[in-house]
Amino acid sequence: MARNQSLLFGFYLDALRMDEVVERCRTAILTQSRVLVGVVNAAKVVKVRSDSPLRNALAQCDLLLADGQSVVWASRLLGRPLPERVTGIDLFEKLLALAHREHRSVYLLGAAPQVLAELRENLGRRFPNARVVGAHHGYFKDSEAADIVAKISAAAPDMLFLGMPSPKKELFLADFGSALGVPVLHGVGGSFDVLAGITRRAPPTWQRMGMEWAYRVLQEPRRLWWRYFSTNATFLLLTVREFIRPISAYRPTGMGMRRVARQSHGQ
Repeated sequence: MARNQSLLFGFYLDALRMDEVVERCRTAILTQSRVLVGVVNAAKVVKVRSDSPLRNALAQCDLLLADGQSVVWASRLLGRPLPERVTGIDLFEKLLALAHREHRSVYLLGAAPQVLAELRENLGRRFPNARVVGAHHGYFKDSEAADIVAKISAAAPDMLFLGMPSPKKELFLADFGSALGVPVLHGVGGSFDVLAGITRRAPPTWQRMGMEWAYRVLQEPRRLWWRYFSTNATFLLLTVREFIRPISAYRPTGMGMRRVARQSHGQ
């Protein structure tokens, strides 16, 4: 299937609306083909400049979406517009609703054990027909990854959701996505905490204004203000640079699979 994409900050971002993304995922389940979903926001645009494994992992995604409103605004300023923001957490909930409607199976990987327990309880109330066929916390060592991959493969879910921070979730999917045999793979970051009721998401008005980052800063100002200030300032500079001299497209190098091969040989 041809992909409608916009080249922005070195990535081919898919110019899709939420309902189109959900339909792509549904088709992947029906045809047992793979859709590895990645999301990009201002922080990742900045981070990939110095983090080649993360950059490579994102370049390997089957669908790469604008999670941050700032990326959507930049796409319009640069004349390569994306139709709308498709956030990781909103897509997570839409896919859970799909699983509920069609009795699909999901596997949850990430967060702390207690958070997972709360999440499963909440999902059971909200999406009772979605079958959770397995779950594992996110605090595992690299040496345990192969065993977790085997458990996920044996459970054979329709969808795998990773509630882990970046770049851990992206690197896990780059390393093992092809070996899992799961049609839909989506790293949802801190969404497990939100749907478990542990943390609060910004109100819808803040979301529409692209100010979720500011809401998070208000929750933890001492820890987060400088991180977001420096990241946002750098993103603005990169947008100006992108207007003057666009970054060439990043290409996947297969580094992740080489790392898997080294681990499997005990190196």
